[in-house]
Amino acid sequence: MSSLHDTADIRGRVLVSGSAEGEVLFTDTALSFWGGADAVTGEIIDRHHPLSGERLTGRVLVLPTSRGSCTGSGVILELILNGQGPAAIVLENPEAIITLGVIVAEEVFGRTIPVIAVGKQAFAALKTAKRIRISDAVAGIGSDIALTDQDQAILAGERGEAAAVAMRIVLRMAALEGATELIDITRAHIDGCIYTGPGGLAFAEKLRDLGGRVVVPTTLNAISVDHRRWQAQGVSEDLGRPASAVADAYVAMGAQPTFTCAPYLLDDRPARDEQIVWAESNAVVYANSVLGARTMKYPDYLDIAIALTGRAPKAGCHLPEERAPQMKVTVPPLEGVDDSLWPLLGYLIGTISPDAIPLVEGVSGHRPDTDALKAFGAAFATTSAAPMFHIAGVTPEALDPTAFAALNLPTIALTQDDLQRAWRELNGADAGAVQLVSLGNPHFSATELAALAALCRGKTRHPKVPLVVTCGRSEMAKAEAAGHVADLIAFGVTLVNDTCWCMVTEPIIPVDAEVIMTNSGKYAHYGPGLTGRTMRFGSLAACVETAVIGEDRGHLPAWLG
Repeated sequence: MSSLHDTADIRGRVLVSGSAEGEVLFTDTALSFWGGADAVTGEIIDRHHPLSGERLTGRVLVLPTSRGSCTGSGVILELILNGQGPAAIVLENPEAIITLGVIVAEEVFGRTIPVIAVGKQAFAALKTAKRIRISDAVAGIGSDIALTDQDQAILAGERGEAAAVAMRIVLRMAALEGATELIDITRAHIDGCIYTGPGGLAFAEKLRDLGGRVVVPTTLNAISVDHRRWQAQGVSEDLGRPASAVADAYVAMGAQPTFTCAPYLLDDRPARDEQIVWAESNAVVYANSVLGARTMKYPDYLDIAIALTGRAPKAGCHLPEERAPQMKVTVPPLEGVDDSLWPLLGYLIGTISPDAIPLVEGVSGHRPDTDALKAFGAAFATTSAAPMFHIAGVTPEALDPTAFAALNLPTIALTQDDLQRAWRELNGADAGAVQLVSLGNPHFSATELAALAALCRGKTRHPKVPLVVTCGRSEMAKAEAAGHVADLIAFGVTLVNDTCWCMVTEPIIPVDAEVIMTNSGKYAHYGPGLTGRTMRFGSLAACVETAVIGEDRGHLPAWLG
């Protein structure tokens, strides 16, 4: 790196080709573009991030990596297509989510910006840079990857143009991941069906119109509206129609209209060691960590590219050696914990393990069930880029407490003060009046709906505090058969299918709502940026109490206080 007239010329590993120059926007904190950047204006909207309020437009964004949602690739695509994106992106190390959005913009729409990874030392030196210039950077395109005859045929267009476009994208991402060959996968879960803007819709419809058809069983993530009821719910045509059209395009390509961000709750779940391709950050983490299946944290749009070809990079968590923990986190002894422990702990451990797979010790005695692990994983995937976690004595690859004893892992010992600090971060609003209780991020399970019904039974909801739950159709059907839906409706719960809180807008969120209460660590983090509201966080019981009395009184749980 050299400097001339305060402009730094940089070189590194080129992930996407191009030339650019611009003012530096530097951060050493990873960023999720979904929930972190406004795709229309280019503003950083993650209110927990040091760059909150800054504009990306026309600047060279220098950041270590991405984190959080797989939908970040969709936001990058929209920013590039509407002219509000950065002039270039400089990373510390190669990463998939940001880069894939740029690759799709280039491959499908002919629009691009350069993306370069410069390494730790050069990245640190850019902290004081004022302007950056990237000149004629040229990326590799995966020519060193060994292709089968079938791969070659797909690339040559023998399975249609959609599959050929998809294979080009797969090969570029395989090169980024350092893969030397591709593997067969057995199923896919598509996160790219979320409506991020007209670019994402155009991408899906183009693949459909080119004859794209999935070649493995493929499920769809939660979409941006309740597909069957958005008009009755008062959702605007400007959102409802394109959001439904995105979903319809993926269904036309053969995907199942499951519309859930918790595909691991479906009856047909991946088996241990099964090679799959899942996007949606919480689903990826759950699949790897709790089910023991094998998937990388796939960005939106790469998910459908792999579903159309049946081929994925042989890299990352598909490989057993890439699944080992890289650090240990110990949790202090806690007495009488409730369900708020798990999202709190996941959120906190994600912040101290931003890109390393952790081994968590000290919680097996609390016997976390699948709902607890769902809540932990979703919050962890919000603040960490790591694709999985291990919990000693709980998760399948760490059931034997001595499984990783030989690794001599660096250790971080959490304290009660750390837990209280994380609680304060998730409770961005002062205790007091609440205008909405939000549950189901990720989608509620049938067992969570049963627990909620038990808490609501015999109580009366405050008339000015809606309690809204998002859940998948199949889990709601189970709860309905068990009689729990009737109890929830009697209390005044509103049940919303197909979409999830990371996409829900007004009027499901009341226009006059200022404070939202949730039991989701994921939504407590993303909510302020996505909705403009402030958040309260607590247990499921605390959420029901708030819905009854109209306020959260701000009491710390006994186990935390």
